[in-house]
Amino acid sequence: MFDHCLYFNTTALARVVEREWTQAFKPFGVTPPQAFLLRLVLAQPGMSQHELATKLTISRPTATRLIDGLETLGLLERREAEHDARHWSVYPTAKGRALHDALTIASGAVTKRIQQHVGKENFLETVGKVRAVCSALK
Repeated sequence: MFDHCLYFNTTALARVVEREWTQAFKPFGVTPPQAFLLRLVLAQPGMSQHELATKLTISRPTATRLIDGLETLGLLERREAEHDARHWSVYPTAKGRALHDALTIASGAVTKRIQQHVGKENFLETVGKVRAVCSALK
């Protein structure tokens, strides 16, 4: 019935991979969305909340909630932006920086496990196609 439904099939896939990523990040006490935001801040410290939301394709209020949670955990901090005191930039704390390698390893392990299940070529092709569809619909 839903063989050709983009919504049904992408959300079904999202639920399956959500379980994988949830397990991967559980030891760190963060959710997958928090982990991806933290990894982005670790890679590019000083981004604004707006930039983070744009890069993660989430709403600004969602980015704010994620940052609030990571700030409560002591993994991120907001600092007044150098160019405009009305804006904030987001930086990892020492505790957040200490998770960098472990988060990268956990992410790599999930990716490898999924690739083993579906095949590396199929995995890479699927990710590429999903990204292309997402970009075309923006």
